[in-house]
Amino acid sequence: MEPAAASVRASLAWHGTRLELMAQRALWQPDSGLLLVADLHLGKAESFQASGIPLPSDGDLGNLNQLLELAAQLQPERVIVLGDLIHSCSGLTGELRDKIRALPSLLGCALELIGGNHDQGSWLEGLAAGPCRRSGNLWLSHEPNTPDHHDLLNVAGHVHPVAVLGHGGDRLRLPCFALHRAKRQLLLPAFGALTGGYAVSADYQRWVIADAQVLAVP
Repeated sequence: MEPAAASVRASLAWHGTRLELMAQRALWQPDSGLLLVADLHLGKAESFQASGIPLPSDGDLGNLNQLLELAAQLQPERVIVLGDLIHSCSGLTGELRDKIRALPSLLGCALELIGGNHDQGSWLEGLAAGPCRRSGNLWLSHEPNTPDHHDLLNVAGHVHPVAVLGHGGDRLRLPCFALHRAKRQLLLPAFGALTGGYAVSADYQRWVIADAQVLAVP
């Protein structure tokens, strides 16, 4: 097996649209200034704490700081979260509401949310969860689907894709970007730290994230 190609980002072209797969678990469309992330699951620790499971509460700060650092680096025109910005209503504390309310100002650009299953029933001031939508050659959704038009690429979250590398006890589960050309789907890794993952099959073209690099799986 040939070694995987490593970079801090990888490029992908779709019907003339250039996309960059970022090691920070985000998708960047430089021509339009669009930054896409999915599945932050903010407030997950607090949701578990409400159920009597003790988890540290500092994970949200790391997730938000990474998003702010990425925005400072790329200077996007828009940031769109592809669902599951929060984990549940029980974890939506006043402090977390304040952080989310301040995000557009801190990011320096518009912030939009496509509603995910974990966002249901929540209300966020100034950030209404919207439906799936088209953006150029991209069809943006939380749950993956196959677009009606052949030129559209569905960019989705929800799955938390991981690639399993190695065999037996010598295995790694790494977050990945996963592209299925026949289904016209690109699955984004979960941006949040406190998230599990679903192992996608080799039917998908995969790029794993390890040591702040994006590596194409042969």
